[in-house]
Amino acid sequence: MNLEEATRLVEALERDLEKVGEGAGSVETLRSEVDQLRAALGADQPERADVHTGLENVRNVLHRAGDELFDDAVKVGEYVAQIGRMLGL
Repeated sequence: MNLEEATRLVEALERDLEKVGEGAGSVETLRSEVDQLRAALGADQPERADVHTGLENVRNVLHRAGDELFDDAVKVGEYVAQIGRMLGL
């Protein structure tokens, strides 16, 4: 797994999530999962298992939250495809 690529993905997700309004439960869950993934990537020596789990969690939330996210704010399909590729799915 390419940790630099995962870090770039998290940064892009964070930028897109800034565009989404507050209040939607799935959006808040996604923000929380992205924060946890950011923490795993920010460790002195990131554990690949933690990053892998974080990516899976973000992908699962994106699948569930797709209807709540604005198409022009968060490109759900692109993120799901990128994460799937990183996870070898």
